[in-house]
Amino acid sequence: MGAQDKFENKAEELKGRAKESAGAAFGDEDLKNEGKADQASSAVHKGIEKVKDKANEIAEKLVGDEDK
Repeated sequence: MGAQDKFENKAEELKGRAKESAGAAFGDEDLKNEGKADQASSAVHKGIEKVKDKANEIAEKLVGDEDK
């Protein structure tokens, strides 16, 4: 996962937490739910990036083994 992707995912997660907290504090269920959705989206993006990283790692191992 690139540094930019990590930063964007963390920012989305923190934005979601802030929205959820604000929604809870002000009794705004829509804002609270929007915050939860932002956090879920961040988690999905993190998962996708982990899968990409693992696939790249495996591909590098396979290519590296062919060179030996």
